[in-house]
Amino acid sequence: MRAQLTRQRRTAVEAADAAGTRLLAVGLPPTVPHHFPVTDSPRYRQIAERFGMIAHEQGICGCHVHVAVPSREAAIRVSNRLRPWLPLLLALTANSAIYRNADSGHASWRYVLWSRWPSAGPPPHFDSVDEYDAAVQMMQDAGAMLDDAMVYWDIRPSADFPTVEVRVSDVPATVAETVLLAALARAAVMTALEDDRRGFEAPRISALALEAAYWKSAHDGLDGQAVDLLGGGAAPAVEVLRAFVDRITPALRAAGDLDLVRSELDRILDTGNGAMRQRIAWRRRGQVADVIDAAAAATAEGC
Repeated sequence: MRAQLTRQRRTAVEAADAAGTRLLAVGLPPTVPHHFPVTDSPRYRQIAERFGMIAHEQGICGCHVHVAVPSREAAIRVSNRLRPWLPLLLALTANSAIYRNADSGHASWRYVLWSRWPSAGPPPHFDSVDEYDAAVQMMQDAGAMLDDAMVYWDIRPSADFPTVEVRVSDVPATVAETVLLAALARAAVMTALEDDRRGFEAPRISALALEAAYWKSAHDGLDGQAVDLLGGGAAPAVEVLRAFVDRITPALRAAGDLDLVRSELDRILDTGNGAMRQRIAWRRRGQVADVIDAAAAATAEGC
């Protein structure tokens, strides 16, 4: 996957250079956008008409990771088990601190904008596929979703593939960070499937606690505190993230990813993730050009 992503980014970087532009792997454009055009298709025009300004300010980029699961039923159970860990993946990949020529005050402002959709954000806990389908139908009946494709929760059974889809992350700044995200997501799903096989009870996390954990991760990213939903209270995000890695270590080892994850995590903690790099560049002179330079360099790193 690293080789494929590197090749694809290199191709896109070269195409952007040839067109006199620059490729930025970011969650949001750091400059002031002139407008956010809505895709000219019947479906997207209908979405824009129904949801108004929410649909007209969606120039955002997220990263979705698909992991194979045996069934939709398994996908629902995995979703329940991954809920406490999703904010950590958001903190790790936060890459949208600078927006509209300003520091947003959040490591992931993309997540704040995305959360305005009524069908986005932390996934509810579902006891069955039938309960999940009924909730989706209720949202459609209420007008909060146009169709099944508007299930925007941060983890969901894929409508197109035999997978569970982890959708919480900003686009990571580098290929290496993207590979790290994929490795962690796969190991988390493997761990959830194994816990389910062994009959361990899924954690019941209140919606309020989950919302608080999400906000804290979107605000602080890796450079601050995180809510430890399983241990209780708040702790440095780095400590909570390392505890998460320890929890999924058997799966990482089984997949052959443990050394990769440890080395890449150490590198990010040393050099910073996308949001931290953006803020370092911004604080030099308060010039968005410096942020663009830093983002472009990270995008092409290793390519």
